[in-house]
Amino acid sequence: MTTAFGHALSIAVLVLLHQILSAQADFISYANQFVDPAFILSDSWKATTTWAQSSILDDAQFVAAQGPWAVTNKTYLPPSNNTHDYASLRPYFWPDCSKVGNTTQLTDEQIERECPYVDRDGQFNPDIHKVNNTGAFSALADSVFYNGISWAITKDSKYSTNIATEISTWFLNNATYMTPNLQYSQLVRGPGVHNGSSEGVLDLKGMAKLVSGVLILRNGKAAEWTSEIDTGLVTWVKEYIVWLTTSTQALEERAMPNNHGSFYFNQLSALQLFVGDTAGAKATITAYFTGIFQNQIIANGDQPEESARTHPMHYRAYNLAAMVVNARIAAVVGYDGWNATTKAGVTIKAAADYAMTFKLDGEEGYTVQELTQPVAEIASVYGDPDGKYAQWMKSQDTQYPGQPFYLWSPGLSDSGLKAAASGTGSAPTSTGTSGSHTKNGAGTTRFVGMVTCIVFIVVSVGGPFIF
Repeated sequence: MTTAFGHALSIAVLVLLHQILSAQADFISYANQFVDPAFILSDSWKATTTWAQSSILDDAQFVAAQGPWAVTNKTYLPPSNNTHDYASLRPYFWPDCSKVGNTTQLTDEQIERECPYVDRDGQFNPDIHKVNNTGAFSALADSVFYNGISWAITKDSKYSTNIATEISTWFLNNATYMTPNLQYSQLVRGPGVHNGSSEGVLDLKGMAKLVSGVLILRNGKAAEWTSEIDTGLVTWVKEYIVWLTTSTQALEERAMPNNHGSFYFNQLSALQLFVGDTAGAKATITAYFTGIFQNQIIANGDQPEESARTHPMHYRAYNLAAMVVNARIAAVVGYDGWNATTKAGVTIKAAADYAMTFKLDGEEGYTVQELTQPVAEIASVYGDPDGKYAQWMKSQDTQYPGQPFYLWSPGLSDSGLKAAASGTGSAPTSTGTSGSHTKNGAGTTRFVGMVTCIVFIVVSVGGPFIF
């Protein structure tokens, strides 16, 4: 058998497996992710991750079918009245009209102008569905990420074409491009000027996913990733980096000691890598691990900034995912984030170990996938000599070797589940009750964990919206 024929046969078998499994597979949007394009392009994972590959192929096609997405696709305009300007609303803020003095019922417009908005941590205001640039970008980032890996798996141009179209639509086309700033992200409504908030920078944390997918195409020399698209995106990103590193709004987010700050460093360092500023990316990552990271994990592994929140189980996993991404980017730029210690003398591993001690289904809005993904990567990096991580993974999800994260977690034991699955014809479906949705049948919706904490996005054929 020739090498070329063998490769073609492997792809054919994989595609067949994908077709068999795709009818039942679920889509999961991870809080954030970054994969080293050199690892993905090495093909070192192909022989041992066919189940996960099938899930990724299915996810890539499913999410891409919802796009392309455009920031201009909204009717709720920011104060600039420019549809190209990104806009979103504060998800936890509710109007307090108790002191307005009205004698008749206020209209929605009057409420937004006259009633002060107050923070109710963890309680989502459903009227944030008025504008969903956040959900659209989240779906875009997922699509670029999964389609990039799918192109590496198959070299099929449909995946690279998806990315080229989506990037051009969101960032480059004259009619649909996004202005390179987040000045109106997570707007605070009420009396006075409606400005964006520092927390709104979190909305684009998925840039780490997007950069992963794009770098796979660029470094793999995909024909569809043209020099024109690459140059255009580099120009856009450089302008956005200026805003991200100089605006008061963004710098306030950088200083946040909790997950907001962690995700800021995800975003900035990934974008610096994309524009070729490796030194800048290393400086950014170093600033994270020598800065806010120092107080994020205490001696017992708890994360006090996250434990103080309304949904502590969620937020521990949420920030853990951000810390893992920072460590993964650090590895690419030559900084050892995995062995970096906080002031308490503990590493990221301690945060995972502590979070694993809690029952995962005991809190509204908390899902198995939020923690299994970063724990898998922790086990892959730190090792699992006594099998505790594999045992825990199996206890949470008996099909975890079929989840996408298994592909970029080399060395993680499959707990014998791959062999069992191949013998029974089982398909990779998630065990969680939220953050994912089975894709069976026409008109199916997609549940995705939103950029802004744990609100969920429903994405239908007509496009995404938030509830």
